[in-house]
Amino acid sequence: MLSKGLSGVLAARAAALLPGSACLGLLGAGLRGVSTSWSPVGAAFNVKPQGSRLDLFGERRGLFGVPELTAPEGFRVAQENALRKTDLLVARACSTPPGLQTVRLFDELSDTLCRVADLADFVKIAHPEPAFREAAEEACRSIGTMVEKLNTNVELYQSLQRLLADKKLMDSLDAETRRVAELFMFDFEISGIHLDKEERRRAVDLNVRILDLSSTFLAGANLPAKIEKHLLPEHVHQHFVRAGGHIVVDGLHAEAPDDLVREAAYKIFLYPNAGQLRCLEELLSSRDRLARLVGYPTYSHRALQGTIAKTPETVMEFLEKLSDKLAERTKKDFEMMRRMKMKLNPQNSELMPWDPPYYSGVLRAERYNIEPSVYCPFFSLGACMEGLNILFNRLFGISLYAEQPAKGEVWCEDVRKLAVVHDTEGLLGHIYCDFFQRAGKPHQDCHFTVRGGRLEEDGRYQLPVAVLMLHLPHSSRSSPTLLTPGMMENLFHEMGHAMHSMLGRTRYQHTAGTRCPTDFAEVPSVLMEYFANDYRVVSQFARHYQTGQAMPKTLVSRLCESKKVCAAADMQLQVFYAALDQTYHGPHPLRGSTTALLQEAQERLYGLPYVPNTAWQLRFSHLVGYGAKYYSYLMSRAVASMVWKECFLPDPFDRATGERYRREMLAHGGGREPMLLVQGMLQKCPSVDDLVSALISDLDPDFETFLLDSE
Repeated sequence: MLSKGLSGVLAARAAALLPGSACLGLLGAGLRGVSTSWSPVGAAFNVKPQGSRLDLFGERRGLFGVPELTAPEGFRVAQENALRKTDLLVARACSTPPGLQTVRLFDELSDTLCRVADLADFVKIAHPEPAFREAAEEACRSIGTMVEKLNTNVELYQSLQRLLADKKLMDSLDAETRRVAELFMFDFEISGIHLDKEERRRAVDLNVRILDLSSTFLAGANLPAKIEKHLLPEHVHQHFVRAGGHIVVDGLHAEAPDDLVREAAYKIFLYPNAGQLRCLEELLSSRDRLARLVGYPTYSHRALQGTIAKTPETVMEFLEKLSDKLAERTKKDFEMMRRMKMKLNPQNSELMPWDPPYYSGVLRAERYNIEPSVYCPFFSLGACMEGLNILFNRLFGISLYAEQPAKGEVWCEDVRKLAVVHDTEGLLGHIYCDFFQRAGKPHQDCHFTVRGGRLEEDGRYQLPVAVLMLHLPHSSRSSPTLLTPGMMENLFHEMGHAMHSMLGRTRYQHTAGTRCPTDFAEVPSVLMEYFANDYRVVSQFARHYQTGQAMPKTLVSRLCESKKVCAAADMQLQVFYAALDQTYHGPHPLRGSTTALLQEAQERLYGLPYVPNTAWQLRFSHLVGYGAKYYSYLMSRAVASMVWKECFLPDPFDRATGERYRREMLAHGGGREPMLLVQGMLQKCPSVDDLVSALISDLDPDFETFLLDSE
């Protein structure tokens, strides 16, 4: 999952713990030579970190090595320096004759603001100290105010417009520079800079209102629900938090074995909240008004500019065709779940929306015996990190080394710092690994690009810096941190984002690494899941932490096949969510209430009945960070599936294929049209039917597993 931050100087985009990209360049470019402080990555993650607490006399550096950030007050210094530099860059950009230097100045302007904004975006949600979080929050507001000013700076807009209007001059620029200039102009125009003064004011007001509503909606989407104790049977109380005379429900409890617990959680947690409903309606309406004000028929048309899909019509064609192909498989999945429910609960065997997560899990366990405790001993964190190191070394010639952070460089003593080093190119960048649970830390697995790569004027390359945030258990006295199969897969997924950041080598930070369209940004991370489920890869690192025994092939095969149990129903649910997202961001006024539209989409595209007096859409937090783009999860998986099967399946360690993948897909960030990157890798432009077929083929059972199980 990517963290969304400011992805450019001209667009204030909501920062949420949802998959986009961040950008920062406050740190120095760093040395590319060999460091004597590097140590093997596997061992580093199977022991507790040493040294940072004992470094009493070392020079204290700020967070991420930024000198100002030794204390919370440093954020004010950093933001004031950035704002002063911004004023100078704006003046230069407005007075410079149109040409290559115009684009360079715009990118430097973007980088200057992102240096503070995106570091602050991470710190405000991850730092354990309230003073740092509050200072970072204030820095985000300060930079956001400057972004709003730049959005309405007509002179700055005109300086870029003069360049784009000169065809001869544009033709003389390289393709990447032309694209970046067009992206900056797109950011201007979606903010309404080309409108008259009154319309421009309305556009700015709508942008501000949308950000406020987004923040309010996100907070409401995660707010626990309360109900008076006496309204629930007493034996159910123990499954929830009790607060005085109330029961507090903080989620759906989807894995609870008791049907009544799941039903109660579903109906209470999803009970409509009038304030949250008004907030959603105003958010959708404001997005629609802004889109139409700046020249788009719907918000979805605006959001899909530059993506793989390009238009809402293509998205809906993809979803409808996928739904048609899934229909029979989904019916069979629901029928299996119904039979299991009847077996376990004969008095109430109707399958309801709160049932699939639990009964599909029961079916998986019964069929494949995939108890996590069987797998965890083979997946120590150090072994998994060494597995990633082996894979990246063979595919790209890259090694991961643990590097001792300086005093004050990290925000928690158990954060590890990795150097990403290429055999011939040297140091490519750094990854900070914030992997372990702690009080107040968000529970989502997430990737942050803390600094984007960028070619500097002196010819040096500004090296990227990323953070991976997971929620893993700490090691114990008797064992290292042991991962469940799901945790291992999530680690591979997030490291896919990190490698996208590390291997991107764009000239401009505006398009560095993961700063690319959403439906392409998830491709490298989802592709890593295929590696994580291939025995040839897993066998390289999965060793029992006590005995050294290799994980048997049958265990990996059963785990992979277990994920296909009821997978059609799971995918059908994602189709329903994605289609609902498109409906909400389609033509306005909507043809019914958000709840009525949900009921219609659920019954048409999912198949399980809508439950009266529920409003699941009010908990759909992805409507903020992924508004009109929720389909990206499915489309990215389809592209990743095609890349895996057509390129990596024959040999997941093939160096030539790895180098081609880097060259064709990873190196360009958002500097090329995403479909051109896909086409370069696959040697063809995939159709909607190709994408649908790739997803459907992933559901087919692997005959080899049945042979292994029968041996």
